[in-house]
Amino acid sequence: MSVLQVKRVSKRFGSLAAVRDVSLTVEQGELRAIIGPNGAGKTTFFNLISGFFAPTNGTILFGGRDITALAAHQRVAAGIARTFQITEIFPELTLFENVRISTEVTEGFRLRPWISRTEKARVRRHAEEMLELTGLRAKADRLVGELSHGDQRAAEIAMALALRPRLLLLDEPTAGMGDQETSEIMQLIRRLHHDNHFTIVLIEHDMRVVFHLADRVMVLDQGCLLAEGTPVEIAGNEAVQAAYLGSTA
Repeated sequence: MSVLQVKRVSKRFGSLAAVRDVSLTVEQGELRAIIGPNGAGKTTFFNLISGFFAPTNGTILFGGRDITALAAHQRVAAGIARTFQITEIFPELTLFENVRISTEVTEGFRLRPWISRTEKARVRRHAEEMLELTGLRAKADRLVGELSHGDQRAAEIAMALALRPRLLLLDEPTAGMGDQETSEIMQLIRRLHHDNHFTIVLIEHDMRVVFHLADRVMVLDQGCLLAEGTPVEIAGNEAVQAAYLGSTA
């Protein structure tokens, strides 16, 4: 069974059609990239999957379950976690505290006034595992606001992983990074995908990232599906070249 099925989804804001009749199927363990020029509807499409927007038309299935009407927090509980274009962290807290907060949410402790010693130990273990997984454990006691941009991005990914997702959505994970930080985030995403078998969908503008990481690529243009295929197929697609990558003529 597919992890995610988006069936002919559209989103209108008044007279503006931000997403028009777009479908997507993501299989277990797949890494799918979504690309397109600015204003193509990529982040709106992510917002539809994660529940920040309700679709005007269409259906969204997650693990075969219709989640079209579920709110964002209900989709998190179902197993969908995401990061954002602008890094969403608590800069005044330590790295460990940031990941601990996400862990407490997924363990159901968010509204609890206190938790037991055993529960605290479980939260600590899981938070430390996520920091280890993302290569950040040595920096656990650092304030997140003092970390490099690349480490802050990795911290946001660690917070998303702490939610125990079955599907991880990454919105421009290398935005604003230099070559070294981009390489480090690419290595992290590759490790999560290949070694830890996470199912990942990412939006990305850097074609080096897309063509080195993705199993398949979806191209959006003006809210519509322009093309879909392997990185090799997309790189050779003339319509994609004209709309986004730049014509080779």
